[in-house]
Amino acid sequence: MSELNFIVDKDKCIHCGLCEADCGSKIITHDGEKFPIILPEYEKHCMKCQHCLAICPVGAISICDKNPENSDNIEDLPQAHQVLNLIKHRKSIRSYRHENLDSDRMQKLKDMLKYSPTGCNNHTLHVAVVDDVEVMDKFRNRTNNIIKKILLSEKLTPITKKFGRYKQAFADGKDIIFRNAPHMVVVSVPVTAPCAPVDPTILLSYFELYAQSLGVGTLWCGYAEICLKLIPELCEYLEIPKGYKVGYVMLFGPTDLKYARATQPEDYQVVSVKAKDDVKLSVIDKAKRLFWNALR
Repeated sequence: MSELNFIVDKDKCIHCGLCEADCGSKIITHDGEKFPIILPEYEKHCMKCQHCLAICPVGAISICDKNPENSDNIEDLPQAHQVLNLIKHRKSIRSYRHENLDSDRMQKLKDMLKYSPTGCNNHTLHVAVVDDVEVMDKFRNRTNNIIKKILLSEKLTPITKKFGRYKQAFADGKDIIFRNAPHMVVVSVPVTAPCAPVDPTILLSYFELYAQSLGVGTLWCGYAEICLKLIPELCEYLEIPKGYKVGYVMLFGPTDLKYARATQPEDYQVVSVKAKDDVKLSVIDKAKRLFWNALR
């Protein structure tokens, strides 16, 4: 039996060709009877996206031991204005109740993680969820004590450069990094993943919007990301596997904040690109563009 275990129920198949047309890797073809097949030599190119399973209107296709009868049905999607309203009212929350999120919403947030897309469908992300406020407090105190010790030593380190202006705040016991949030999610990615720089951000973007739809506050936490990248012991604490690097961190939890209206952000630079016959750059301009693209 092949690794893909691509199976077509010939009693159900209606020869519509949708699976073949929608295959991102273009490895599905058909046999003499017009049933879809994947030739053995092409199986290695499968991204395991399961689009063939999802698009089949009659549920005739199974792949990777995933059967259509075990898939959820797609319900009516929210209206476009509802999705836009959620995006408009998304806010960075910096004030939380010091208590655990209820188990129902916490489980819903965990269950949705696997639906986040990744580059090349590379489902190798590691997600560390601190879902207990007592565990979060221990991690918070551990991190803050490390930072405070470094700052009070007055040694010149990357930590000193990042948090030096908060020296007195750390000495006073203020939670500069974690904002007293009861929970945290840390997404890490294998250094060899094809889209390592962006996959964690994609997952947390999905997580954030779903969390806020559930009335759960969220905050993108760059300070925590810095700590995890500069203090290896913290990665071990979170059981981040070897060969993985921290992508980004999000704080979350219950909040009493209620916003009455959307903000009025400034527009980004949005251009409608016009057709061009050719674009020519000098050697210097090419070098500048390559340099800008390589930064960070």
